[in-house]
Amino acid sequence: MSILTGRRSVRRRSDGRRRRGPHGAPPGHGSRRGLRDRAGLPVLTGAGRFVAAHAVDSLGTGLMFAFTVVYLTHATRLSLAEIGAALTLGNLLALPTPALGGTLMDRFGPKAVVAVANLVCAAGFAAFLVVGSAWQISLAYFVVQAGVNLYWTAARNLVPLAGVPGEERLWFGFISSLRNLGIGAGAAVSAVALALFGADSAYMLIAANAGTFLCAALLFITWKPARGPDMPNPSEGRGGPAGRASWGALLRDGRYLLLVTANLAFVLAQMVPPVLLAVYVTETLRAGTWIPGTLLVVNTAAVAVLTPAVTRRSARHRPHRAIAGGFLVGAASFALFAAPLAWQGAPGWAVATVLTAAMLLFTLSEILSSPALNELSVTLAPTEANGRHQAAFQLSWSIGGAAAPAVLTTLLSRQPALPWLFLASLSVLAVPAAHALAPADREEPQP
Repeated sequence: MSILTGRRSVRRRSDGRRRRGPHGAPPGHGSRRGLRDRAGLPVLTGAGRFVAAHAVDSLGTGLMFAFTVVYLTHATRLSLAEIGAALTLGNLLALPTPALGGTLMDRFGPKAVVAVANLVCAAGFAAFLVVGSAWQISLAYFVVQAGVNLYWTAARNLVPLAGVPGEERLWFGFISSLRNLGIGAGAAVSAVALALFGADSAYMLIAANAGTFLCAALLFITWKPARGPDMPNPSEGRGGPAGRASWGALLRDGRYLLLVTANLAFVLAQMVPPVLLAVYVTETLRAGTWIPGTLLVVNTAAVAVLTPAVTRRSARHRPHRAIAGGFLVGAASFALFAAPLAWQGAPGWAVATVLTAAMLLFTLSEILSSPALNELSVTLAPTEANGRHQAAFQLSWSIGGAAAPAVLTTLLSRQPALPWLFLASLSVLAVPAAHALAPADREEPQP
């Protein structure tokens, strides 16, 4: 009797093992994990509010992404030149805010700073509802841009708190994809609203935008991270000098300053779509006016759809290799962008084909470089001075974004090939800088 019972017991345990998935997981767990891996998604368990906050924030950003000037021309009696100057002044006034954000982050943590940043953005867009003069536009836009700079100074440091250690790059890739989808959806809603209800609907879009920032702030405030800010992260390779948080420690951290410099080259390249593309295609090449918009759709859609899967594959390698590869692909894209200059009188379909190929390479460069650069911005910063290091990293975005319009348009006005030569050269020079970011142990992780 005991023998038979023992056999039945063994059989039940054996059957139990067969009914469970890999590593003792419940049935179907392995297939779900395999699907997630193929899609390039990180583990999202417990990060619902964090993901929702990014989705709501990006949706609001998309609502006024391309229509801020349209709203201001309707809401005020100012000329386009006056509106442009007022917006530029507001942007310039907000340039130092990453330094404030870094100091606040070192004191209060990234979650608090991100929540406050969303509240600041909400206040800035609410102020747009009552602007009427140039100085009021500058003040409102300063508040908005201050909030944006505060947000991005701290937001990258939320990623290690949200996910499984070692998945930082996957998270950055996923967030990039999510934000592109949100911005695209917001822009589509704005376009439909303006087409159906006219310019008066811009008031409702501004109010809705302010509301999305309030909602995002609430989601960030109530989100409970999976990891505390002081918990060790085994995936991090802190390379900066240890010690108390100070700006001096940042200035002595040569490796992090090299990362900031490499990111500045990346930022200048990323200004091609908003600054250079339309004027180059329509004014310099005299190509179809439909081409710039189509290329922007290609870029947005490709980043949204392809980033998670490509990032999953590139995450098999150290981030400096992905960054270097991205810069090389970017240099090739700039060469293709300039190629139609050598084919005067080429048919329109040929120009469109070359520019589409250039945009696809440009997009691949962005997908390879951006998550890896963001990953290093977090993992190379010492825990004691993370805020100040993030401030320096965000400052490269602020400075690059402010300088790009003047630099790229001036070069284009001098010689149409110059901006592409400048960007290609900058990308090639950034490759050895990216390799210099490699840790002392050069051994690649296994796929």
